[in-house]
Amino acid sequence: MHDIWNPWHGCTKVSEGCQNCYMYFLDRLRDQDGSKIYRTKAGFRYPLSKDRNGNYKIKSGETVRVCMTSDFFLEEADEWRSEAWDIMKIRSDVVFFLLTKRPERVERCLPKDWGEGWDNIFFNVTAENQRRADERIPILLDLPFRHKGVMCAPFIGQVSIRKYLETGQIEQVLCDGENYDGARPCDFEWVKLLRQECLDNNVTFVFCGTGRRFIKDGRLYRIEGSGLSSIQAYKSGMSFRGKPMSFDLYDSLGYPIRDEDRYVPYFGERCNTCGMRLSCNGCSRCGKCGEVGADR
Repeated sequence: MHDIWNPWHGCTKVSEGCQNCYMYFLDRLRDQDGSKIYRTKAGFRYPLSKDRNGNYKIKSGETVRVCMTSDFFLEEADEWRSEAWDIMKIRSDVVFFLLTKRPERVERCLPKDWGEGWDNIFFNVTAENQRRADERIPILLDLPFRHKGVMCAPFIGQVSIRKYLETGQIEQVLCDGENYDGARPCDFEWVKLLRQECLDNNVTFVFCGTGRRFIKDGRLYRIEGSGLSSIQAYKSGMSFRGKPMSFDLYDSLGYPIRDEDRYVPYFGERCNTCGMRLSCNGCSRCGKCGEVGADR
């Protein structure tokens, strides 16, 4: 996918949400061990890659999700992280979405010139259940980031974050059920309660997917295929856009990137019923989309 940058791969499990990790599952399909952590070769400098005309492949204003097959603040990646920060600083015209289950390590891992934070970094913590929400979100609120969000995924337990939303610091909440082997149920009642808390605080809420085991009105549904899971989430009508997020982005000379010069996402026909659309970077037009209901 054009909106993912994996400077390193592999991770160690740290909480309940890691139990059925999709990365471990996919690595097993390739006869690989997801616990083996390594710096990627071709992908490490991906945000700096250019096309044959000398233009960056990642356009100004795009959002790039970082370390989707690892954790950016993983201890084993300490020796590589400073170079990754340098790349994000060079691409101050791009928004980098960071997600971690290790917020307690973040402060010691920030660049020396971090100050109150870089405006092109969108920092998020995982809150798969109430225990982890109460453990990680207070740390999130204390850290010096200009943009903060929460991801309840895999959503494996009811979560209330109203008191954290009321601080005004959290700009977006995403939730998604669990997929692949051993998927645990996500209950629609949990989704509705979380949505209402976001609605009450005008915070964008994105219901990305139901997961493969979804409870609605007390009935357990088996939803095979992440594509179908996303479609069902879209049909629920739960997602909504709250107060707008605004990222101040700059070119290499320090000049602001004007709104009219920023990347405008393209959405194909299949995107129109995708639960992730509200937070998505758009379709890469790779031409590889399969049948509706197939894995993405």
